Amino acid sequence: MSIVRRVLLSFSFLIASISYADVTNIYQTHCSGCHGKNLSGGSGSSLIDNEWKYGGRDEDIAQVIKYGAPDMGMPAWGKILTDEDVRSLVILIREETKAASLTQMQAELAPENGVIEASGHKYSLTTLAELNGVLWGMAFLPDGSILVTERSGSLWQISDKKKRKIIDVADVWQHGQGGLLDVYLHPDYLNNGWIYMSYSHSVEPKLFGRDKGITKIIRGKIRNGQWQDQQTIFELDDKFHTSAGVHFGSRLAIIDGYLFFSIGDRGDMALAQQLDKPNGKIFRVHDDGRVPKDNPFVDQKGALPEIWSYGHRNPQGMTVARDGKTLWITEHGPRGGDEINIVEKGKNYGWPVVTHGMNYNGTPMTAHTSKPGMVDPLHYWVPSIAVSDIDFYSGEAFPLWKNRLLVSGMASEELHLLDVKGNSIEEDRIILKNRGRIRDVAVGPKGVIYLLLNNRGSKTGKLVTMNPVK
Repeated sequence: MSIVRRVLLSFSFLIASISYADVTNIYQTHCSGCHGKNLSGGSGSSLIDNEWKYGGRDEDIAQVIKYGAPDMGMPAWGKILTDEDVRSLVILIREETKAASLTQMQAELAPENGVIEASGHKYSLTTLAELNGVLWGMAFLPDGSILVTERSGSLWQISDKKKRKIIDVADVWQHGQGGLLDVYLHPDYLNNGWIYMSYSHSVEPKLFGRDKGITKIIRGKIRNGQWQDQQTIFELDDKFHTSAGVHFGSRLAIIDGYLFFSIGDRGDMALAQQLDKPNGKIFRVHDDGRVPKDNPFVDQKGALPEIWSYGHRNPQGMTVARDGKTLWITEHGPRGGDEINIVEKGKNYGWPVVTHGMNYNGTPMTAHTSKPGMVDPLHYWVPSIAVSDIDFYSGEAFPLWKNRLLVSGMASEELHLLDVKGNSIEEDRIILKNRGRIRDVAVGPKGVIYLLLNNRGSKTGKLVTMNPVK
């Protein structure tokens, strides 16, 4: 490594360490004198009780910070703070408000004699299987058994609390967040037997002495407990492979014979806006891997023809709506700004030009949460819940939850229940808390809810069911 490069890297690390608590410093310098050191109030009102005199939307709070509230004696900060600073303060307020509410939330969702009550229903949790690895995706087979992927590369079949390994996928690149990821049954599985899997795949040559790779899609069949007839559905040229260990995306869905899948920005956020790069995109191919002639960029010079939409950060949730036509996704924001989106042909979803989040070190990313020509999210979370997979509830076991959207959260260790009206989100409730990082959620054939939980701080996971209690 050259001396110049070492100096630049050292300088960048120094800047990152200096600015780590930037938004906290801004608050303590300009706001704590009135609103208290912990945002709980002083001569000014509390900022964490969710009571707002001038409106509780993000934009309402930002307006008051910028222009003040003269009738309440609050000065305007717009000439001192940048729009990015103001946006960071809004995120900080949301984070601290959530933290202040956790004690009450945990008490409300605490089990009593093994029974949890939430949003009109009572339920208990049952563990079906435990594995010594990070669990990622699941799919239900017609015989009642469940396929589960383990990030290290193993596909498991679980039935009656017994587990059997189907295959160790040979070319899985387990690196950082990568490995064997999603598994998905073809909607016509009973006739064709196809099972799809996504995973991070590595090839030579190495980059700076390290392996490099990106998401790959395969399909195959299970006969007599053996994985057979494997086919490659999607694989990118080596030039797109990178040594980064983050943001592989990799959720799968099929609509009308078309396979949709996600690839995250791979930690290089600017590439999400470039159509000649796979980073930060939703892709659409025929279920056998062929490129559809009506894809939006198929005739655009230099663009990857498989791209369906772009401007995504790291979509790790994907499901098909009740109409069988509409594709819903979730994607991770940075610090704040997790999103739910409906994916439409050729649309730009904004990352990193617009976001409701900020940098992990507390520094502003952008003041823009919306721009013309970019799709606004249907719903977003500040603070982030580390949103993962989703599924619409369609069973009879929990009738009050029917047609609502189940959303899994990893860092928050939460399961959310969202009330969906058309293409809008009316209400967001938490129905499970602090049972582990929820990577996947799916509604089983009998309406029971299945969860893949990974234990914080250890590489172990389990398959759990939520069972109704009368």
